[in-house]
Amino acid sequence: MGINETARQELQDELFGKRVLVTTHEDWPVDDVVEAYRSQSDAEFGFRQLKDPHVVSFSSMNHWTEHSIRVHTFTGVLAVQIAHLMRREAETADEHHSVRELPERLGSIQETVMIYPSTGGHPKARRILTEEIDTHANLAEVLNLGKWAPKKS
Repeated sequence: MGINETARQELQDELFGKRVLVTTHEDWPVDDVVEAYRSQSDAEFGFRQLKDPHVVSFSSMNHWTEHSIRVHTFTGVLAVQIAHLMRREAETADEHHSVRELPERLGSIQETVMIYPSTGGHPKARRILTEEIDTHANLAEVLNLGKWAPKKS
């Protein structure tokens, strides 16, 4: 018993690896229809991330009014969108992180406020990073974190 190569080749030529896409956008070029079909999985992945407690934690909704539910939903979708934009910006600088990894990496940079007594007037506050921003220099530059980081004195 073996494989009928002729029959297999006929099946491969006729059936395997083919998809039929049906659309109501008859005015779209074929390339746009295929691109829209392929981007569908990106949208589905985004909705899965809304439920991931390590990315946005959208699931725990303790709201009863329509307005509160809409605001909660908008905030979750906005957070996922911002996370994806940050990931895309990081990709441009060869920083390859998933949407889940990026906040973890950025979260390792923390700020401490040191308050020193003053001889006359208000105490002086000095802000320092607990982990030097230079350890994430490439990512910090791409996301322009220096704008938000305390200035070294």
